[in-house]
Amino acid sequence: MKHAKRAFLIVLDSFGIGAAPDAADFGDVGANTLGSIARTGKLNVPNLIAMGLGNIDGVTAIEKTDAPTASFARLQEKSRGKDTTTGHWEIAGIISERPMPTYPNGFPDEVMTAFENAVGRGTLCNLPYSGTDVIRDYGEEHLATGKLIVYTSADSVFQIAAHESLVPPQKLYEICRTARDLLQGEHGVGRVIARPFEGEVGAFRRTENRRDFSLTPPAKTVLDRLSGEGYDVIGVGKIGDIFSMSGITETHPTHNNREGMKVTSELVKKDFHGLCFINLVDFDMLYGHRQDADGYATAMSEFDAWLDGFIKDLRPDDVLMITADHGCDPSDHSTDHTREYVPYLTYGTGIAPQNRGTLLGFDTIGDEAYALLHN
Repeated sequence: MKHAKRAFLIVLDSFGIGAAPDAADFGDVGANTLGSIARTGKLNVPNLIAMGLGNIDGVTAIEKTDAPTASFARLQEKSRGKDTTTGHWEIAGIISERPMPTYPNGFPDEVMTAFENAVGRGTLCNLPYSGTDVIRDYGEEHLATGKLIVYTSADSVFQIAAHESLVPPQKLYEICRTARDLLQGEHGVGRVIARPFEGEVGAFRRTENRRDFSLTPPAKTVLDRLSGEGYDVIGVGKIGDIFSMSGITETHPTHNNREGMKVTSELVKKDFHGLCFINLVDFDMLYGHRQDADGYATAMSEFDAWLDGFIKDLRPDDVLMITADHGCDPSDHSTDHTREYVPYLTYGTGIAPQNRGTLLGFDTIGDEAYALLHN
């Protein structure tokens, strides 16, 4: 394709397609998110199959097509991580040579003391925990004491849960911004995450008012390059949060896949010149981490059904890129992200359908988006 006026880059959050060569370094031997959801019998993705998802090297869980409509490849991550921030940053051109800090035993006293002093509240938990389990186990004490529930995971995250009746979301966001300012340098976690919840004791549930506060990227990304040269850079979902709005000219936060797809369907009808960068988070947040392979398969089938109409709305000078940022195998031994290859499908007028094999680096995507918009 010689030229594109608009590039739509869709990240299917956590949609890995098989263990990467260095999966053993991350405890993820045998991980295969696509394989796990295909085994449910609930995966129905004819449009992705038509593009060539099943033809990608190493993919055996779904059928191949004799006439793929897209260019297809699998990407191997360069960065030493398997989290959202690291994956998205690499897509945009930043390679993380060292993993972001994680806290398998909770955060050290100096971090917690500084945080408590800064926000004027005590804390509970301070351990790696499931997000649904932590509000079940600490929610009642949180309501009784006013202390914030702070927890982490295998990822580089500082998560703060609070009941919306006690700490309204906007107040929780302020608290998270304070934590973000504190957590720099040695303790510069990838994300501080607001985790509001609601409900009564014994029936707590997380709301859709989650908000991520990422580190500011340490170098210029393709988003900065594009916006600096006058192109539109539109973020949908948590893209604005992941990049701390660096290089973003327009943002559309969403709560779930349904909203993300709806906003993207509206944007495809809009006249702009540049990149529309979309994250669909439900695959990871609702299904991968919760070990719900059936739900994951159903959500992927819903995306595929939406994709059919979206492709029909593309213009001749548009390009569509579909990929992921890491894996999160819903049938493996843990609730954590998994070190996997990710798919890379590129579709548009003038793009020759072909098997590009295995490509090293998620940054391939950002480089190619930049080139397509400039040529």
